[in-house]
Amino acid sequence: MTADLLARKETSFVLWHVGNTTPVPSLIVGQVKPGAPLTFIDKQEFPLTQVPGFPDLWEISATKCNLKDGEVYHYWFEVTVSHPDPNRAGKRLRVTDPTAYMVDWRLTPFVDSPFNDDDRYPPAVIKCAIKDGVAKLVAADLGGEEISFPHTTKLETLPTNNQLVIYELPTTWSRSSEVGGRNMGVGTFLDVAALIEKDLEAPDFSELDVVEKGKSYLTELGINALELLPPADSTYNRQWGYGTTNYLAPDFELGLPSFYSWSTPNRDLAKLIDICHTNGIRFFVDTVMAFSKNNPYLAVACDDFFILDPSQAKSDPDAHNSRAKDDNNLRNAYGASLFRYAKMLRGYDPISGKVQTISPGRQLMKTALTRWMNDFHIDGLRLDSIENVYNWDFIQEYKDLARELNRLRFAVQGASGAEERFLVVGEELSEPKALLSQQRLDGLWHQSFKDYIRMALIGRHHESEPWNFAETVRKAIDCRRFGYSDLTQAILYLTSHDVEGYRNERLYNFFQENGVSDCEKRFKLAFTCLLTAVGIPMILAGDEFADQHNLFDAKGNVNQEGGKQVDPVHFGRLADPWRKNVKDYVSRLIKFRTSYDALAVNDTDFLHVDLNDNKRVLVWRRGRLNSDKQVVVVANFSDFITSNAESPGAEYFVNNWPATPPGKHWYEVSQKDAKRLVDSNRVGREPIYSWEAKVYALF
Repeated sequence: MTADLLARKETSFVLWHVGNTTPVPSLIVGQVKPGAPLTFIDKQEFPLTQVPGFPDLWEISATKCNLKDGEVYHYWFEVTVSHPDPNRAGKRLRVTDPTAYMVDWRLTPFVDSPFNDDDRYPPAVIKCAIKDGVAKLVAADLGGEEISFPHTTKLETLPTNNQLVIYELPTTWSRSSEVGGRNMGVGTFLDVAALIEKDLEAPDFSELDVVEKGKSYLTELGINALELLPPADSTYNRQWGYGTTNYLAPDFELGLPSFYSWSTPNRDLAKLIDICHTNGIRFFVDTVMAFSKNNPYLAVACDDFFILDPSQAKSDPDAHNSRAKDDNNLRNAYGASLFRYAKMLRGYDPISGKVQTISPGRQLMKTALTRWMNDFHIDGLRLDSIENVYNWDFIQEYKDLARELNRLRFAVQGASGAEERFLVVGEELSEPKALLSQQRLDGLWHQSFKDYIRMALIGRHHESEPWNFAETVRKAIDCRRFGYSDLTQAILYLTSHDVEGYRNERLYNFFQENGVSDCEKRFKLAFTCLLTAVGIPMILAGDEFADQHNLFDAKGNVNQEGGKQVDPVHFGRLADPWRKNVKDYVSRLIKFRTSYDALAVNDTDFLHVDLNDNKRVLVWRRGRLNSDKQVVVVANFSDFITSNAESPGAEYFVNNWPATPPGKHWYEVSQKDAKRLVDSNRVGREPIYSWEAKVYALF
């Protein structure tokens, strides 16, 4: 299944959603001559033709444009600007194809007043392939590199949703570069691939131990899902991607290692995903749909796609977020421009190819989704800032289309299991469960897990559970106590990439702020909770070895209220013995979490609570009662240590320990020995130590 607009783009240059203007929109196409500076040569200009029956659709056949087989071309559309600013409206401007597959930010044209640098749109890039006299337009990079998936992974072999452990990685955090004495993240798709593929050399940070030949850091860690912060093209250079500009194109900088002569993001992203799949890792994409930065449609059809200032249009259906329709709940563009999703118009539908009533913004996002699903074979989506998207009907349409496209991908292979191997989750930190009960989304970021477990990790109850430490832990460990009905609905994390604000800092920094000195113990306890809780665990890159924040903003201000982290993952900190111990411990538990059936079901109950004499000890069981696959976690959130803990007879007695099925034995699985057999006379009676958890399982 493809979108009608994408099918048209195979043989024509197509501009969607422009009305009648004089002069008509035109195509400016040519090639780039290398040099300093780059020059645009062999320029041709062609007027676009209105497609019969579609007054808002314009195109010109590629066959009419004098293109050569195998050559790469750069092009703009020149349009009459449609913008509320009367100084801009009606003027002509070159803009990027709003559905470009590749752009070249090296060649942004200068503009005259009243336009400014935000109006300097890069050219789109396409490759021509001629067969039987017909010119085809092929998605390609600047050197003509195309998307390729050389390996065919059996989709049924990828992990199911209830088996996942997700690694969240801002791509530009994957390596560091000294700029003005500061560490700056400048990673690329291939740098990330080198964290997975043993024989792939990292383009820019081969000096790091984690990417030495023969090593595969992420597979050795054990994770089975990788989520990149937005990989779609952004005007922001070497940042996180939360200002998406060109929704159908992978990011220009993320395809440009320092020694490359040109960017190859289409090829490199496909290579990364292919490597993920061959290593049993699912690939998730973070998508920003609420707003866009410097989007071409700001010039092409501004009011149909964007609401520029909700505070000046409070009665507009697109003005408010999803939490309430009052002045305190206006949508926030965070310096970008908010998409409209409520405004409906009659026009060409780029998905069906028919004239019908549509939301242009919704259909643009669905078109981009179709491109990412079909061309890049993604396995899941994280939708950013759901409250600012506002429209839940659209969220459901988007989720349903993504799942339909995934089912078709499985059907092509004749594979089963499509439903449980795809996931669409949203970030809405108030966690409205109606998004789940109404089937708008598959899951939510479970911010409350982080908030609750952090309090437990410093021996405190959460403010919402007055003087009730036990309930703080119970609710953290079992997401169903927050109203979730299944573990696949809740994404759990100790730290997220949104590190600014009270108690949101990196976990290491949080411990430092709260006077914790035994960080190794606390990190191991934290990850035991994360990886044995009901939900899908997600690890922010670097947390697995207690990475810390040193730099918060581009000016070097280290201030928890001062903005998002910009320093990269400091893999060099793995040289600290205690941090390596943490990472090895986390790796053992990840591998256990992804392979042991009891942690893939919801069944959880608390066997034992001991709050006597300043103790804070809780014991929980995961797995079905009376089954031969059960996990018991004994967690001590206090300074208590069993008396004479090292002596042979020392014990701490746990009430209600599950019976041992015939032929089975209890093993401790969390310590250095992969599996330590527990003497049958000591089951449920082993000594405990301060701020430590032990994980036991039946084998």
